[in-house]
Amino acid sequence: MVVVGAGPVGLMLAGELRLGGANVVVIERLPEMDPTVKAGGINVSAAQALFRRGLGPALAEHHSERAAELRATFTRPGQQPPGADEPLPFVGHFAGIFIDRDDVDFTDPAFADLGRAAEFMLVDQQGIETVLGEWVADLGVPVWRGAEVHGFDAESDGVTVYFGDTSVRAAWLVGCDGGRSSVRKRAGFDFPGVDPEITGHQAIVTMTGYEALGTGWVRTETGIYMHGKVPGGPSRILTVEMDGPPADRNAPIIAADLQRSMRHLSGVPVEVTEVHSATRFSDNTRQATTYRLGRVLLAGDAAHVHSPFGGQGLNLGLGDAVNLGWKLAAVIAGRSPESLLDTYTAERHPIGAWVLHWTRAQIAVMRLDPQSRAMRAVLSEILATCDGATYIVKRLSGVVNRYDLGGGHPLIGALMPDLPLTDGTRLSDYFTDARAVLYDPTDSAPLRAAAQPWSDRVRVVTTKPVAAQWFTGLLVRPDGYVAWAGDDFTALEAALHRWFGDGR
Repeated sequence: MVVVGAGPVGLMLAGELRLGGANVVVIERLPEMDPTVKAGGINVSAAQALFRRGLGPALAEHHSERAAELRATFTRPGQQPPGADEPLPFVGHFAGIFIDRDDVDFTDPAFADLGRAAEFMLVDQQGIETVLGEWVADLGVPVWRGAEVHGFDAESDGVTVYFGDTSVRAAWLVGCDGGRSSVRKRAGFDFPGVDPEITGHQAIVTMTGYEALGTGWVRTETGIYMHGKVPGGPSRILTVEMDGPPADRNAPIIAADLQRSMRHLSGVPVEVTEVHSATRFSDNTRQATTYRLGRVLLAGDAAHVHSPFGGQGLNLGLGDAVNLGWKLAAVIAGRSPESLLDTYTAERHPIGAWVLHWTRAQIAVMRLDPQSRAMRAVLSEILATCDGATYIVKRLSGVVNRYDLGGGHPLIGALMPDLPLTDGTRLSDYFTDARAVLYDPTDSAPLRAAAQPWSDRVRVVTTKPVAAQWFTGLLVRPDGYVAWAGDDFTALEAALHRWFGDGR
């Protein structure tokens, strides 16, 4: 099994596959982790996925460091920064319209039983990649760095992957190699979408003349910029120009480019003297029509690209990985039929389409024409209300994402509730080995008997919940989604067959 790309998505997928018993190698063209400034955090559903694999303590450490940096960077002059134990005052943004924590109704049922991942995790992409890299190393997954894939032959019984001056034969190939994926292009996936209309930069720079800049996201007559400065350190900037896509996405980003953009957007004669890290982006918005062609699959940006607004790209890719990993491992091991892989595109494509839809909407309210400005003003008013802020945060956090798995119970297809249990554990603690869990809080012998033929792939947990629950039992897939709920044992057996193959 070969995964191309050792970013967070490729590493997450590799770990999931290894936990499922698959032999997997990761091939990465870069010799070391890319230090370029990228995603700045993950949402609740992504954090929950990582907590389920026992990575919570490592994430929490990175979260604390990142939160301290943001408190210092974006505190306005004259303001007192939040204390180390205080949450940040904002919980996300839509098109640069920040959402105040105090405007969100966190008593909404969608925010119930989220567990220790209830807060947005302020872990940047390098932090996630570091945590996942250590995890897959502990699992014994080899990561071959500095090796660029230059071709592959996909056949009905496997794939031969060529890299450097050698090759490897594998049963399956998954491209996790980014928005300009060579795997996607060579395999011939259709990749329709919408052409870009903006040019954006995100960078960490040394800059003079910044004192006259606004702090945080600032909208001007020519676009949007963001500026924040760590006391005694560099400036973090973001620029969004609405007058067309980059002339050359691959051109080196130099100080003069960033200086020109900041001056154009802010009207302040800043001088950028050093570029520590910089990336260029646009709103190119595309999605593969299917995530699988024969023995080749796609995940993450290889399957879908969009603007970074709303911070959904990393979350979407991690969701792809945890959805695909256990399924592909089960097929490789012969526990499930190959048809199980059809559910990967069926479940993940609608979530990807939603993210693309929301990013396009954000571009629409960032445009400079009078109609778009009016729409932005109206939307700003809506997002300052409790209902508006709560709705947006529920969507951005991922807590309302669900799959259409059939069945009549409202929990089926939703992320599992991370219930606190009477022995001091939580339900998420039982997923570190990526097995499914049948939660039996009523200690029902018939329930356990129904699951017995799948005991090698489904763990039964009977520890009582701290609070009384309104369900008899839950069957939760390795990716944290509920496959069955209730007391219909016939439906339970059908769900076990559907998701985990024939029992022993």
